[in-house]
Amino acid sequence: MTTLLSERSRIFEQADAHAVSEYVNQHVGSHCIRLPPRGRPQASIKHRTFSSLDLCRISYGARVQVTSPALETIYHLQILLSGHCRSSSRGEERIYTPGEILLINPDDPVDLTYSADCEKFIVKLPVRLLENACLDQHWLLPRQGIRFDSERRDLAGLDGFVQLLGLICHEAESCAEPEIQTLYERIVASKLLGLLASNVQRVCPEAESAGGFEAVRQFIEAHLHDEIGVEQLREVARVSERSLYLLFERHVGLSPRDYVRQRKLERVHALLQLPGARSVTEVALDHGFVHLGRFSETYRKRFGELPSHTWRRQRQGAARSG
Repeated sequence: MTTLLSERSRIFEQADAHAVSEYVNQHVGSHCIRLPPRGRPQASIKHRTFSSLDLCRISYGARVQVTSPALETIYHLQILLSGHCRSSSRGEERIYTPGEILLINPDDPVDLTYSADCEKFIVKLPVRLLENACLDQHWLLPRQGIRFDSERRDLAGLDGFVQLLGLICHEAESCAEPEIQTLYERIVASKLLGLLASNVQRVCPEAESAGGFEAVRQFIEAHLHDEIGVEQLREVARVSERSLYLLFERHVGLSPRDYVRQRKLERVHALLQLPGARSVTEVALDHGFVHLGRFSETYRKRFGELPSHTWRRQRQGAARSG
């Protein structure tokens, strides 16, 4: 199989399983583990952050049960490299073996039991990455969010996908430029939407509707620093208010106000990751977020961390590279 993270990405080797679990909680997803009552299993983990993706290769060295209420803001793509995994979710139980893929949706409760000889590779993807990929393809974004089907999948049916992940691991370990990282993460999201069954309707909007929405979308992108009202958008689209809401529902599954707020949040998120980004307060106020406490909570729900954490990580990365 293609190399998915080398020794250069090693974080822990033959370490305490609870220490590895705590690292996973911080970087890959909140969870709880249950280990055998006897023995001291030796766990290992490799990890890299690549743009908004997290890449992780992990083994616990003992039979372990991993549980979590739901991942909320992220998808987990897991590839079983060795051993086996039993998944119990929503009354269904499945056994996964090497070469098979398990994809966990953000609202799925997690109850996974891994064998002692199990090693897995995990890709953590934020919700907004899949949503943006859906919109880039001009597909209809489901109102309840993108959900992948729970069917069994093996790597043999995913043409070139593992090779793509191997290339991404190599780029992550080679410290690729941010622009390259962003390009690759978009390719991963598009590949997943194209290869795996989901509730996304892969239909192209009618030409007239596409033109109307595209004009509104471009107006929003050009005025993210401004207050954008429904009346302004109605005038740009040249439709009634009711038709405007239907237009947004058809194309993005959101109300005009929710879509504008989402795009403002995504712009703030992108700016906070740039080298030399200004303070969180300045960037937030520039985009109309005057209630900073409410903004921070909305940001956390959207991206899985506080804006100050995004900004601090960028500063730490700049200091290391400098």
